[in-house]
Amino acid sequence: MPIKNRVSDLHAEITAWRRDIHEHPELMYDTNRTSATVAAKLREFGCDEVVEGIGRTGVVGVIKGRMNTRGHVVGLRADMDALPILEATGLAYASKTPGKMHACGHDGHTAMLLGAAKYLAETRNFDGSVAVVFQPAEEGGAGGQAMVKDGLIERFAIKEIYGMHNQPGLPVGSFSIRPGAFYAATDNFTIDVKGKGGHAAKPHATIDTTVIASHIVLALQTIASRNADPLQSVVVSVTSFRTESDAYNVIPEHIELRGTVRTFDKAIRAMAEERLIAIAGQTAAVFGGSATTVWEPGYPSMVNAETETEFAAAVARRVSGLPVVDAPAIMGGEDFAYMLEACPGAYIQIGNGDTADVHHPLYNFNDEAIPSGASYWAELVETRMPAV
Repeated sequence: MPIKNRVSDLHAEITAWRRDIHEHPELMYDTNRTSATVAAKLREFGCDEVVEGIGRTGVVGVIKGRMNTRGHVVGLRADMDALPILEATGLAYASKTPGKMHACGHDGHTAMLLGAAKYLAETRNFDGSVAVVFQPAEEGGAGGQAMVKDGLIERFAIKEIYGMHNQPGLPVGSFSIRPGAFYAATDNFTIDVKGKGGHAAKPHATIDTTVIASHIVLALQTIASRNADPLQSVVVSVTSFRTESDAYNVIPEHIELRGTVRTFDKAIRAMAEERLIAIAGQTAAVFGGSATTVWEPGYPSMVNAETETEFAAAVARRVSGLPVVDAPAIMGGEDFAYMLEACPGAYIQIGNGDTADVHHPLYNFNDEAIPSGASYWAELVETRMPAV
């Protein structure tokens, strides 16, 4: 049977865990309640080891199979943090904290991995060990990097690691995946444009920062259209244009531009940084001003290993009974990338059905996806490390 019978039996219980987490969203590394709940449940399940404080508020549980002849360890990762969004779902279990919401489904990810952990701790029908990894601060805080720096891979001797994310628009019970670069590297920049302020009626007496900044915004688009190989992906977006005055008749002395650059290839990423800094500075100089750029490196591109991707897809086909969809590359970021840089593995998407998109006030994780997700985790472990 594709869905594990025991997981089906646990569906209501896992759903209750998910909704409790949904009611109590926590941001970034401040996942104190969620982390404590996860650790308590892992101990209740009978995990052989439960370690808190990995990557500040991350939790890792170790479950040993009834055999351990190979000494192999598989890691399974779920993220726990929410988003600073005011929920608009009106659900009975909606967020009890105004301005915080599980708008990306991390409550579902955590609950599904907890369900799989309970099943695996009960059955232990595998030869080796599994490390269930619960990570904080995926939403911009690089919690994955923090856990890796804290020795996640080495301490638990993880040989391969897998992640999962829900996907609105993909039918419930189905999966999608791709080998190679899957999610983009996400870097941010701030450009401080300086000129000479003055009265709007006397532009000739100023060095107009509004004109300079406008030319910079347009010129930055040539990074994609004229500097990058057309077959390579790069997106440069200026998302904030801030002046120091709201007056109609003042040409400001300073303007701040902020934005983001998304790439997959390391060479294109480096080129984009170099060209962005040069274009901003030289464009400003043409008009007699100056531009200082601060480049803030973000998440690296998340790259699925070929062998582990094929394996994950095969497991997903067995669980769903459906073809696994070839996922498109995504320009959004995902800090599971840090774990995949440290260890081979693969990241898969699970269908959330016809729901609002992630990061939307009306989004809600689809509890009907729980049996498929928890069964996928369990099947992955039992298939990768079969007890014979």
